[in-house]
Amino acid sequence: MSVLTTPEKPAIPTYSLLQNSSIGSSMIEVREASENCGVFKLDPAFLLPHRKDYYLFVLVKKGDNRHWVDFTPYTIKPDTFYFTVPQQVHLKEHAGQMEGFMASFTDEFLQLEENRTLKQLPIIQNPAGAHELLLTTADVDFIEDVMRKMVAEFNADGTWRNQMLTSWLRVLVIYLSRLYAEQFSESCLTLSYCLLKSFQEFIGKHYDTLHEVADYANLLNLTPGYLNDVIKQQSGKTAITHIHERLIVEAKRRLLHTELSVKQIADELGFDDAAYFNRFFKRIAGTPPAGYREQIREMYS
Repeated sequence: MSVLTTPEKPAIPTYSLLQNSSIGSSMIEVREASENCGVFKLDPAFLLPHRKDYYLFVLVKKGDNRHWVDFTPYTIKPDTFYFTVPQQVHLKEHAGQMEGFMASFTDEFLQLEENRTLKQLPIIQNPAGAHELLLTTADVDFIEDVMRKMVAEFNADGTWRNQMLTSWLRVLVIYLSRLYAEQFSESCLTLSYCLLKSFQEFIGKHYDTLHEVADYANLLNLTPGYLNDVIKQQSGKTAITHIHERLIVEAKRRLLHTELSVKQIADELGFDDAAYFNRFFKRIAGTPPAGYREQIREMYS
């Protein structure tokens, strides 16, 4: 398993909704696939490691694809809900067919004034790094009904279409967030919790250049001590631990999915010294980068 890289092409490509949309949509798309109206056919490019820069919600009715999200394998099960958030690394093991409903939407869509409250909901924030929700028969019926209405509205292109889509998406996201909270013990949303999420969002944007708590405290207009106190109270982990964990996740992604050397990975993640990066990785992951690459690929194959 290897990925050829060049300076012009990222080791792990990121696909936009516009690139993958069947109709050229850039912010939201809703689709149904069934025996009567075709099946979802996966882009062959998805058989290589990649990221999506959009949110993807899928209610699976039929299908048995197997795929990975970051370091966890999943086998698709009928009557199960699957979701991903931007920048997770995906890999499909084969481009099989699937029936169900799919909703894709971007962060740009969530930034619209009428949609901003959706971004704070658990299924969007996904603090547990989850990917699937188990559904009862009642859950399947409710979600299928809502997504079927979304498909009809999306395809009708009628008056106030976007407002209707937003309304149905709001219902869907709230319903799924209730299930998420039940299945992943989501904490209540407070100002301190929102600070935790803002901190994590900044890490997601700047992990390859900013490695110190003080850097993020400055972005949030807080003192490092106060930021660390709130983050530890909300998550049980220090602020620097969050920064280090994100660096380790990104390093593991590259070790698994690319042929970049350890030095190249260290450079990409903002480490000036490859030897220090080796020590840093071993201290947190328990094994050197090269050893981790060998272990994870043996499990992955």
